[in-house]
Formats: sequence, structure tokens, C-alpha cells
Amino acid sequence: MSWLQARLARNFVQGCRAFSSSAPARWPTGANVLAKTLIRRRTFASSVAFWGTAFALATGFTVGTIHLDAEVPPSPAEDETRGLCYTLDPATSIAFPTTLKIQSKTPLPTFTLMGVGVRTVSFLGIKVYSVGFYADLSNPNLAKIPKDATAEEKIEYIVKSSACVLRIVPTRNTSYGHLRDGFMRALQARQVLSKQRGELTPEEELAIQSPLRKLKSMFPNTPLTKHFPLDILATAPSPKQPRTLIVRDLGSVQSDWLAREFILAYFEGKGLSPPLKQSVIEYVETHL
Repeated sequence: MSWLQARLARNFVQGCRAFSSSAPARWPTGANVLAKTLIRRRTFASSVAFWGTAFALATGFTVGTIHLDAEVPPSPAEDETRGLCYTLDPATSIAFPTTLKIQSKTPLPTFTLMGVGVRTVSFLGIKVYSVGFYADLSNPNLAKIPKDATAEEKIEYIVKSSACVLRIVPTRNTSYGHLRDGFMRALQARQVLSKQRGELTPEEELAIQSPLRKLKSMFPNTPLTKHFPLDILATAPSPKQPRTLIVRDLGSVQSDWLAREFILAYFEGKGLSPPLKQSVIEYVETHL
């Protein structure tokens, strides 16, 4: 507030007080009580109005707009600050970057988002998490995908031939244990299916038990916060060593079968997330 504004404000207050104190003398004696009451009320209203005006003067005549707190999901348009684009899961409005670069001591490729979808449970369709499927589409092995293959065959080829990532983002507060139990049930179902198809011998089934136990032990019994992403990476096949399934910040386990089947569980039949499978199919049909 400038010195002129302060002086005008003081003069205004002094004038109001002088007028208020002398007002009863200007009224007939019989009306003094009523006059005093009215003057008190008007003086109070003037005081409130003045302090509101003074506050505005002190803050430079600015009035801010009050907004209610609300979660606003990122726009699928380009993020100008980081140069990223996002795709929203239409069922949850959770955003997934269209390209994913995971920091690692061992250099990893840039992964491309191929589809997103929601994972629901029970007949009520409770939304548990949104999931995005990423793959290393720069892998030269993908140049060998048969052109006449169906979309589902192309997805299977991508999973078996290149590095892939599943980014899981809970829609509500949950726990690592809850996710772990769901993963283990899906892998048990994959074992049964592999045996029925003759793709898993008794020796191979015995060999994967240790990796399965290790995977189960990696998940702590701690909460997993809503909207906190969990990345699960399956490395590319290598003639030198088995593929590795990496649960970001929790650990890793080596097993060709486990790394492959963990990802494929999301695309078998209707898939663990039918919207995800449909989204990836649409990507394959459009871009591959």
C-alpha cells in the first residue's frame, strides 16, 4: 500500500468514527435508542466493507480464484516439458507414455506402447489396475514376422522374440501381496495349459518351480499406492543365457519359460485384460 492509499484510509476511518459519535445528538431525544442501534449496525457494516477494501489495497487490488482440489489426468497431447506423448486408458483415465525408457545399469532399448487396458475382477467388474504393454519394436528379429500371420500370432511372435514391458498402475490403494497372488494364479493356469498342449515336459515343469518360488518371494507384504506404476520387464532372448523377468525395484529371476509365459498370460484367450488385448490387436493391425 502506498503512503497516499494509507493516508486516505486513515482519513476515511476517522471520518466514520466522528460521524458515528456525533450522530445521536442530531436525532430527537426519543429516538436516541433506535438511532444508536442503527448506527452501530451501519458502523459494523462500514468496518467490514473497509477492511475488505483495505485488504484488497494491501494485496495490490488482486483477487485470486479458488479452485477445488481435483485429480486431472495428463492430456494425451504432447507433454511440452518432456517431449512425451501419452495415451489414456479410457476406463480409468490413467495416462501411459507412448514411449518408455527405463533407467538401468545395463542399457535397455526404448520401448513402444502397443496398447492399454483395465484389469477387472469379480462379476461386479471392480477395476484393479490399468496395464500398458510395451515392446522393443526396433529388435531386428521382428523383421521376420510372417506377413500372413494373424494379429494374435504376431503378438505371440513379438513376446517370444523381443524385450517387453508390462506397466501396471493400480486404480486404488492395494498391496504387493494382492498383485503377487494374482500373478501366481495366472502362472499356475499357464502351467496347466502348457502341459495340455505338450509344451511342458515333466523335467521342465520341475525346473521352473524354483524360479516360481523366487518370483513369489520377491513381493513384500507392503502397500502399493494408488497410481504408483510397477514395471515388469522380460528381457530379449539370448543364446548365452536364459531370459530374465525383472520386477522393477523388487528383484529378478532367470527363466525362459517364466519370462515368456508371464507376458503371454495377458493375451491367452480373452486375456487377463480383454481391453488390453483388443487395444494391442488394433495396434498390430494398424502398424504391423
